[in-house]
Parts: sequence; C-alpha cells; structure tokens
Amino acid sequence: MKITQVRNATIIVEYNNTKFLIDPWLMPKDYMPGFDTAINSEIRQPRVELPFEIEKIVDVDAVIITHIHPDHWDEFAENALDKNIKVFVQSIIDKDYIISKGFTNVEIIQESGTEYNGITLYKTGTQHGKREIIKPLCESIGMPYDAMGVVFKSNNEKTLYIAGDTIWCSEVSEAVKKFNPEIIVINACAATVLNGERLIMNIDDVKEILQNAPNATVIASHMDTVSHLSVTRNDLKEFSNKNNIDNLLIPEDGEVIDFTRNN
Repeated sequence: MKITQVRNATIIVEYNNTKFLIDPWLMPKDYMPGFDTAINSEIRQPRVELPFEIEKIVDVDAVIITHIHPDHWDEFAENALDKNIKVFVQSIIDKDYIISKGFTNVEIIQESGTEYNGITLYKTGTQHGKREIIKPLCESIGMPYDAMGVVFKSNNEKTLYIAGDTIWCSEVSEAVKKFNPEIIVINACAATVLNGERLIMNIDDVKEILQNAPNATVIASHMDTVSHLSVTRNDLKEFSNKNNIDNLLIPEDGEVIDFTRNN
C-alpha cells in the first residue's frame, strides 16, 4: 500500500495493485473565494498549488468521491478524468450528479461491502460537523450535508480506513471498532463555520482517534489548503511532539507514504 498526499483531501491510494484517486480538487491556487458561511471568507482557496501536474494525478484506475462539496470535487477534475473511469460515490443523489457530468461507470459503495479488483470497499458513516447544528445550516444554503468514509479490505493488504469529512462521533467510533483498521486517514484542519462549529476533526478529535485506535498508524490529511481551516500542520506537529506520539503522520503535499515493506 502507498498513500500519496496530493493536496487537501485529495490523495492517491495504491491498494492491492489498484490506484484510487480520492476527492479530486484540482483547481489552481486562489481560484475560488472562501465560503461566506465560514471563517476567513476573505481568503481565496485553494491556498496552495497542486504538487503535481493534473495529468499525473488522474492517471489512476478508479475515483472515490466521498461527497460533492466544492473542495472535494470540481470542474477541473470533471474535465481531466476519462468519462469511462470507474467512479464510486455515497448515494443515488451523488451518482445522478456525476452521471449528469458525463461519467458512465458510477457505483454506490454499500455499507455491506462493494467488490472491486479483489478489494472490498465499505461505506462508513460520518458527521460532517454536529448533525443537529450543521445539517440545517447546509440545507439553508442549498449544500448537501452528508459525506461518507470508506474502508478498504483485501487479503493482501492492511485494512485502510479513510474517515472522510467528519468530526469524532459515534459513527467513526463504530467504524474503528468494527473494522479495526491498521491505517487511518483523517481530515484534520478543523475547518470552522461562523458559529464556531468545526466541520472536520480538530486536535481533540485526533486525540480520540489515537486513543481508540492505539495500534493504528494515523495520517492527517486535508491540511493547510481551505480558507476556513483553524488547525495547521505545524499545530499537529507541536501536539505530536509535545505528547511523544509516534503513530501520527502529517505528510506534506506531494509526499508518498509507503507501507509496502510492512505488509
């Protein structure tokens, strides 16, 4: 298994000889404004450029879109990807949306498991911010609330859990207990809306992951890119160093984490 941190939540997962592109947000630096319902709305985003050319990023076997928020899927991905590529999504709403963009091979990942190339993919639950607070906010601005996590299982690889856009919540706790993943990717920049609520994990949530999965390697993604972040890579490094944590990885954009030698 290899995991390449591209930018934000965009990663490439090489798993059981299959390359997956997760949540491709491929627009150039400063292309879109900050979200006016969130902090730092005056800062344009993405804050940084891609570390690779788009052609290299989209050279994959399949795409997983955890949800269709504009920092996880954009027109640059839509235009760069082969319309016949395998695309996995969370729901019929997202499937219909991606099909409407001309993609022909779109499938919903099931909670009970979806088979692909000797891999079983499982949809897991999330709370993209506290459901009772953030879901009405999303609905008020016409943005869907739901996101998904994904678990990868294969006889030839360690179990990988991509938690997706979520805070620490019962759904994440249940996924950790059910699948006992050896590798966990979390989105951890604590993106925050104007009412002070975080949409994804902050340092307290990272602590929960580490405490509840003490034997897992945890990878912090979705860092240093969106306008409404409130936790940086440097914040996580300071937390990790202060607490002598050796199983939290904080990759830079463009960095490849290679688990092959440990399989």
